[in-house]
Amino acid sequence: MASNFTFSTFMIFALAFSLTLQATLGEIECENLSHETCSFAVSSAGKRCVLEKRVKRSGEEAYTCKTSEIEAENVKDHIETEQCVKACGLDRKSLGISSDSLLESTFTHKLCSPHCYQSCPNVVDLYFNLAAGEGVFLPKLCEVQGLNARRGMAELRSSGIVAPGPVHSLQFGSIEPAVSPSSN
Repeated sequence: MASNFTFSTFMIFALAFSLTLQATLGEIECENLSHETCSFAVSSAGKRCVLEKRVKRSGEEAYTCKTSEIEAENVKDHIETEQCVKACGLDRKSLGISSDSLLESTFTHKLCSPHCYQSCPNVVDLYFNLAAGEGVFLPKLCEVQGLNARRGMAELRSSGIVAPGPVHSLQFGSIEPAVSPSSN
């Protein structure tokens, strides 16, 4: 009889624990996440979570987790694992979302490593879209990473359109308008 009571008590406890855990993890809202789990998380609505820092009037720094407008593709209710954070060279204290890290060869090397690229689809999706926003195809960047990393970085750095500086000459104290080289 005692073993029957113990088994029943255990089953009730296990059921209650699993329901509590499911209710806790079932819906992820970025604003409810701590700053230790915010970065690289995806809400139930499929929006990426970003860590933001603000300085209070007292000078104290406060971190909050916010929902960004960036949507994750085919990912919802996801908090990135510590294994992926480590394998991909990420930092949980990252503020916001930026493609700047793609310019760092050590980060790109970790991102393109099999431990990250083949095992962490949420991270790869994020950086695939960030690279695309810079006009770079992430699989191609990873391909050249091993062969010619400098070339891949140069491609990323030069992805933006940069207008040349004004060409002018001084003639009698006036400045002439810039002329396109193709119109000569």
